Amino acid sequence: MSRSRVSKPRSKNTRRWQVGAVAAVAVVLAGVGLGVASAATAAPTVNCPQVTINVAVPAQAKAEVQQNLQLLTTQIAEANKRLASTVGQGGKDFIQNAILGPLKDKRLATINRIETAIGRNAPKPNLNAAGLAACTLNQAGGGAQQTSAAATTATTAAGSGAGAGNGGGVSDAGKIVNGQAILTDTCVDSKLQPFDGFQNGNRCVSTQFGEVGTDVNNPSLLITQAPTRVAVNAPFTLKVSTRNLIRDRFLAAGKGGYYVESSVLSNGIVRGHFHTACRMLTSTKLAPAPDPVPAFFVATEDSKGGAAPDVVTIQVPGLPSAGTAQCASWAGDGSHRIPMMQRANQTPAFDSVRIQVR
Repeated sequence: MSRSRVSKPRSKNTRRWQVGAVAAVAVVLAGVGLGVASAATAAPTVNCPQVTINVAVPAQAKAEVQQNLQLLTTQIAEANKRLASTVGQGGKDFIQNAILGPLKDKRLATINRIETAIGRNAPKPNLNAAGLAACTLNQAGGGAQQTSAAATTATTAAGSGAGAGNGGGVSDAGKIVNGQAILTDTCVDSKLQPFDGFQNGNRCVSTQFGEVGTDVNNPSLLITQAPTRVAVNAPFTLKVSTRNLIRDRFLAAGKGGYYVESSVLSNGIVRGHFHTACRMLTSTKLAPAPDPVPAFFVATEDSKGGAAPDVVTIQVPGLPSAGTAQCASWAGDGSHRIPMMQRANQTPAFDSVRIQVR
């Protein structure tokens, strides 16, 4: 989905984004809600604190900061859209639990990513993410007029003069890397929305890959013990061995920690965790559909592991139906990606077994 451009003339007070080795920025991002409901519907809109950046933004961080600034505006618009479409629904806590609470989590993660992006190449600023994350309500659509000008300012600050794509910046489409033309290596060339740390598809992830260790220090994983047959709903155990994996890092995906952290090594070893899941197969001759929720899933972050191999016992409470189950375990870094390997011909830290459920 292409990002819409604001075509209104800029006011005298609107600051242009400065391009240079380091961009001096004083950005005020729209905080209050974008009015999407008419007065007749009596739908409230969200009112969020303004996010101000009054520090120098390194050129290396400019595109990522722009993307996240725009994402804050998108989050407000999405919350207002849901407020308008759910008028009169739910109980007294519906808006807080279904709209304001999730919006707070998203804003907290987004502001933290802005701080982190700047901090990779400059002193990390404190933008008061915790204090700016929570939003309140403008009743009956209040605040819409106040927000229109602020929204124009935010869009301009987030990429004035930028071409179509995700947040503006310089396109790398077709760039030659080691004699080979690449499609791109930046979300600037994507027409999808910026990824916000939550488990939503059709987004572009701008998080850098991070650190990769040498081949002898790359993670490996093996399911060392599993039953071949189990009864329906009968508990059983799997034994999983990991090597070169420090199991001490796990950002909660449900709270916006998905794909937001680069891979980090400790003494050459990946910090992360591993997942285990079991799903029922409808066929053993064709690849299964990827989207169904598995019958069993657990993440293991036990502050153990390391360079030496060890074994973890996974307790599976049972599988709900007869058939063939595929149980798999795979390593993840702090943000749930399978860890990178030094060479392309190394087997990643993944294993699976088939179990007959009768």
